[in-house]
Amino acid sequence: MIYDGISRDSLFLLADNKFRNSKTHYESIKQDLKQGITVPMRQIAAQIGSEFSYLDDLMVTDPVKMVSRIRRDTRFTKDKSLYRDNMWIMFMRDKKVWRGYPAFWFEISPTFYSIGVGIYGTDAAQMRIFREHIRNNTKDFKKAVKPCEKDDIFLYGDSYKRVPDGCPAGLEHYYSAKSFGFIKYSENLEDLESEKILDIIRETYKDYSKIFTFLLDVANDYTARGDINELS
Repeated sequence: MIYDGISRDSLFLLADNKFRNSKTHYESIKQDLKQGITVPMRQIAAQIGSEFSYLDDLMVTDPVKMVSRIRRDTRFTKDKSLYRDNMWIMFMRDKKVWRGYPAFWFEISPTFYSIGVGIYGTDAAQMRIFREHIRNNTKDFKKAVKPCEKDDIFLYGDSYKRVPDGCPAGLEHYYSAKSFGFIKYSENLEDLESEKILDIIRETYKDYSKIFTFLLDVANDYTARGDINELS
């Protein structure tokens, strides 16, 4: 599988395009952005997706659908900027069909890249099931989060100020989460220029794989219980 690399020049072009916010300018550099940003991101999506889709056989594996667009959808947002200066890949099920299922992602910007895992579109009902799974499968949860407890990987998401009842000892910062995931940041943009970034993503997703599976079980349970209103 070929990876063409993402250069600093291409990232600058992406940022400059957002700053100019001009359809005429975008059309003049559209092919450069496609070859410098979109195509390499699709190459990453194709390769990494094929290697990790075994974790969820309903994961979308079409690179065109997995990679975000440079042109923003401004219909439902106050920010009417036409273009974005970040791009991402989502390794997950179709979010329009499967609510609350976990995702891997990879994001690039002119100043950093990030690699993450988490639940997409959670609500209070699902997080109650998440806590239930922690209580009932405490050993499995500890094994799942252990590879993520590294200096360069961070827990993200809002938390309750008061830890909900029933928390297993030592898991308070996880158990009190309102949403849940891990993320790794890097400002070393040179990583994006070669296949080194593929190895970094692979190793990080291996660290995330057990928590992805744990969250997949939570999502399946959430879906199996039916009407969301009955869980609220």
